[in-house]
Amino acid sequence: MSESKSDGEGSSNLLVSSFHQISRTSDPEAKLRLILASQSPRRTEILEMMGLAGRFTASPSPLDEEMLQIELSQQEITPMDYARTLAERKAHAYGVDALDIKDNVALIIGSDTIVDLDGRILEKPTNEEVAHSMLSSLSGNWHQVHTGVAVYAVGASKSSNDPQLMFSFTDTARVKFSSLTDRDINAYIATKEPMDKAGSYGIQGIGGQLVERIEGDFFTVMGLPMHRLSKELTETVDSGSNARQDTASKRYDTESQIADFMSNHSSKVQHKSTA
Repeated sequence: MSESKSDGEGSSNLLVSSFHQISRTSDPEAKLRLILASQSPRRTEILEMMGLAGRFTASPSPLDEEMLQIELSQQEITPMDYARTLAERKAHAYGVDALDIKDNVALIIGSDTIVDLDGRILEKPTNEEVAHSMLSSLSGNWHQVHTGVAVYAVGASKSSNDPQLMFSFTDTARVKFSSLTDRDINAYIATKEPMDKAGSYGIQGIGGQLVERIEGDFFTVMGLPMHRLSKELTETVDSGSNARQDTASKRYDTESQIADFMSNHSSKVQHKSTA
């Protein structure tokens, strides 16, 4: 038996090998829950494409995102840190305000995607004029798309329900727009697709026609970097599994074992950016 095969049998690198450890939403005795703190249908679609259909719930974070954006705009912060901070705060706010976890662990995914044109952050357009201006600026140019991701865990402590950060990161892709005519821009805006998209376009929809080239993860541009999230979430889930004594049921059987899951990660919290 080759060494590489042996290594592969002994560990999981991707969630395809580990998502069975995440409880189904229909399980009344669910011990490890996965929650997407987002109302984005695109992020829901990506998680379902990963094989997680029926293993997560999705609902928006209670975070006042507009107020946080104003706060961050007054700070010296890079676009990559901006996206990661928004993701962290979304997941944390969900954990603080929207959960009452007492006998299980919930992993909460927060995410935020922004378009970065030469250091200028392009959020969702507030009206069609703003959308036109954004698309005109992007026309014929390269830009970056940053998606921040954060995962918090809740429900592992008898004394406190405070969310604990498992990991956070920013993944970046470079995107080259075709040179757009004014007619192209107006026609695209007329579809209404740009109005709820960072940078005023959606690569997974009609707006994909505007994109000439991409360097990086397509799913980062769509709203959730599938490969990177798969690797990071697998490390978190597998670490929790190693803390369990009942390996047959793959469940947390005692509070102390759940606490082990948290302590395994408390000293390994990651804040990373990937270009």
